[in-house]
This record gives sequence, structure tokens and C-alpha cells, in this order.
Amino acid sequence: MRTVLYVIIGLVLQHTICAQSDYLYQIGKKDSVYSNILNESRDIYVQLPYSYNANSNEKYPVIYILDGDVLLPTVVNVHDFYSGGFMPEMIIVGISNAENRTRDLTTSKITSRRGMPYNEEHGEAKYFLSFIKTELIPYIESKYAVTNYRTLIGHSYAGLFTIYTLLNEPDLFANYISIDPSLDWDDQKIMKQAKSDFLNKNFHGKGLFMSLGGQLHMQDSGITIENVMQDSSEYTLFARSNIELYQSIEGNKNSNLQFTWQFYPKELHGTIPQPSIKDGLIAMFEWFQMEDTYAINNPETGVDELQRIIEHRAEKLKKHFGYFVPPYPEDLLNMCGYMNMEMEQPDKSKLYFEKAMEYYPNSDNAYDSMADYYESQKDYASALKYVTKAYEISGSDYHKERMEQFKKQ
Repeated sequence: MRTVLYVIIGLVLQHTICAQSDYLYQIGKKDSVYSNILNESRDIYVQLPYSYNANSNEKYPVIYILDGDVLLPTVVNVHDFYSGGFMPEMIIVGISNAENRTRDLTTSKITSRRGMPYNEEHGEAKYFLSFIKTELIPYIESKYAVTNYRTLIGHSYAGLFTIYTLLNEPDLFANYISIDPSLDWDDQKIMKQAKSDFLNKNFHGKGLFMSLGGQLHMQDSGITIENVMQDSSEYTLFARSNIELYQSIEGNKNSNLQFTWQFYPKELHGTIPQPSIKDGLIAMFEWFQMEDTYAINNPETGVDELQRIIEHRAEKLKKHFGYFVPPYPEDLLNMCGYMNMEMEQPDKSKLYFEKAMEYYPNSDNAYDSMADYYESQKDYASALKYVTKAYEISGSDYHKERMEQFKKQ
């Protein structure tokens, strides 16, 4: 069945629905989880992919974003623009830190900060991490079609918490995006632990993106990325802690950590989340990006090479996710099959339809498309075989009528 037209119609309908709404854009359905650990209810905001179908068997990776009530729109926008070619479709969970933020995200107890007594409630990250691990994640997994492939994003204190989680619960997430993290907290305690752990532990299969903003010294514009490490004042401890950890990781490859560091000289602490979220997600999912697109588009590429490309991508995704996922969307395989039929390259067309059936065995459309292929080859017996399979799945009158047509030919 030709699906390209239906995709276009679906996009038109979606646009019409949005245009009829009172809002241009709404994201993040509000929910809440009561925590016995925190003794409070925590708001969360859940954004589902456009393709999400609760009745489908498809499951999605998950992004958990701290300060979700502030940063969720940015994550959703980045994901909407870059999913498919640069990153997979994912469920996005924004965790509210509007209340008790310092308490939950700071990682140890202190008595003073920057020369002043510190009396704000703080240093209970271990409880907040326990809430995420034993209450929030199980709640999301019980309610939504998610996999155990997770990404954590945090900024400032939440960036500190992100690295704290990587060090103390590394298997909880696959990717960690730490944006301008407060690594100066408690005399650089987490930074020092990180330097030791990355030297002595194996973080194979884990990814860390870390960023630093351009505000290196609050009072001295003469402090730059070139000379900040020579400054010893309290004003540069935040930046120096970040750079020191970056240099330590870069100088030690034995941790097997997939690591990317980015300096944003024109961004402030409050503006750096937007570019960091985009660059961080793209960096963490660099392996997901489609390869050999020129070969796929080239009519001179042979069937054997196309099969190698498709199967190589399937193995690559399985290696990174830890479970099988189809290498390409069904609609893309379907479209390539019909395009090659129109270009009179039947062997390629057959390959794409075969792969669609292999990767989407419960799709009536995949079998119906293979019926179209055999019809084009005037092999009506085989066409009947595949449209019968489509009918067994769909039970639709359309497929029943096609069966009758092929029986007469």
C-alpha cells in the first residue's frame, strides 16, 4: 500500500488541528508522582512522540530533564527538529524542581559558600536520586511504552546532580548532559571524585556532554579561556572546576567514556541551556545518524551493497541501545521500495519490501506493499499470498477485495 500520500494527509490534518486550537503550541502533559522518600508530591511533565500509540508494541527511549518546568520546551523543540535523522523519537519527561531545588540537587552538606554562612536547606541529592531510581522511573515504565535506554539532562546545580548520578548510579542512564555544572560546590568535592572515578573505573557505553559558559569571572572581563586557569580567586572557581575536569577526562582515555566538552564564549549561565541541549543531544546520539545516504540515493548502488548498509545499521543500533530496533522507519523502507519500482529496479524494490516485512512483521502495510511488488511483476499467485497475510492482520475490506481480484487473475 502506498503510504506517502497518507503521511502527507496526516501532516495536513495535524496542521489543521493545531490551527483550530486556542494555542499555537502546547507541550508536556502535567502529571505528578507521590514520593515516600521525599514525603511530597512531585510534578512531572510528559511529552509523547507524534507517532506514539498506546495500542502499539513500539517502545521509546526516554529523556529525563531536570528543571523540566523551565527547560522542557527547549528539549521538545530540539527533539522535534532533529529526531529521525539525528536522534531517535523519544518520550521526554520534565521533572519539576520549582520547590526544594537546592535541597534536592546539591550533593553534600556545607556550612559556608563564597565566604558567607550557608543556611539554605541543601545536600540531599542522594534522596532525590533514590526518588528518581525507585519511584519516578518505575512509574514512567508502568504507564508509558518506554525502554531502559535513558538520557539525563541538568543545568547548574542540576548539572552537578547529573555528574553525581553518573558517578554513583552509572547504569541508571546511558547519556548524561551536564550544562554549566556547579562543580565548585563543597570545595570541588564531586569534581575531585569524578577525576578519581574516571581514572579508575570503566564507563564503557556511557556518554557525557559537558558545557561551560563564557562568564568566567563575574567582575573581570580580562579573564578569558586562555588565562582563567592561572587565576586563583574564588570568582573563577566555578569555571576552573569545569575546565579541570574536562582536562582530566581528555587526558585519560582508559575510562572508555564517550565524552564531549563545549565552551560557549558568548553565552551566560542563564542562556547556555538552549545551545547545550541541542549540541548535547546531537553529540550523545552521533552514532544514531544515518550513514551512506549518498549510496542509498545513488541508482548505481547494487542490491548487495544496499543490503549490507541496512543490516549494518541494524547491528549498530542494537549495539548502542542494547536491544533490537528497526534500522529505518517503515514508511522510509516503503517509500524506497516504490521509488525503485518506478525506476524499474525491481530487485532493489523487492529488497526494501522484504526488509519492511522483516523489521515490521505485524504491519499489514508491509505485506500489502510486497503484494504490489508481485503484482507489478505479474506474479499474481505471490501477490495473493502476501495480500492474504495483510488481510490476516488487518481484517479490512480493502485487503479482502484485493484477495478476490488476485484470485481471478
